[in-house]
Amino acid sequence: MNTPKDILAIWIQNGKNKASLPILKMFLLGILAGIYIGFGCHVFTLATASDATAASKLIGAALFPVGLMLVILCGAELFTGNNLMTLALFDKQITPREMLKNWVVVYLGNFCGSVLLAFLLAKSGLFTGDALTRAVSLAEGKASMPFMSAVIRGILCNILVVLACWFQAGSKDLTGKILAIWFPIMLFVFAGFEHSVANMTYIPLGMFLGADVSIAGLFANLIPVTIGNLIGGALFIPVIYTLVYGK
Repeated sequence: MNTPKDILAIWIQNGKNKASLPILKMFLLGILAGIYIGFGCHVFTLATASDATAASKLIGAALFPVGLMLVILCGAELFTGNNLMTLALFDKQITPREMLKNWVVVYLGNFCGSVLLAFLLAKSGLFTGDALTRAVSLAEGKASMPFMSAVIRGILCNILVVLACWFQAGSKDLTGKILAIWFPIMLFVFAGFEHSVANMTYIPLGMFLGADVSIAGLFANLIPVTIGNLIGGALFIPVIYTLVYGK
């Protein structure tokens, strides 16, 4: 496996590559990432539909990581993972403007892909009975979450998400990358932390199925969760690893 210092160098180069993508490619790959993470949301909702016991949550959490596996191993652009671009910024390989351009374009792409998938799922006929009730409950619960609770859960979530992204770069084979992605993501889902891109599927899906959530309610969740994701993923982990392993 690569050492942590090697991983830092890999992610600095990743940040440069991401910053140099044409806007259309950023956006299209952002759409795909929103869809891929949405697949994880879908299976988690179905796994916890009949009951929300620890056992069903564990099953749902174990299925959810396929979303990030698809993003990293098949190729897509995910806002929360791209928060690690601050590593390239701290190394002066990219500018703040280049980084922010990527984040904004990818975030919009993630949102479009997530809402598209949520709409298709709502029209698929798969959400009836317990599944319908669960999807609505998830959306309403997230939309009514207190601001600071959402921020803190967002911080904790993206610490684990960027660690999964960092972790998989340590592996030199596909199996190792899958395992490295799997466990941190399973942990954050089971722990009940908040992921902004996942919520772009959870909440619109519930809205399409009749949840009592407005557009304002959607953004009342996305704004604090996104702030938390940025703190955990763009600052906390990158700052410490840059200080420890950087120049």
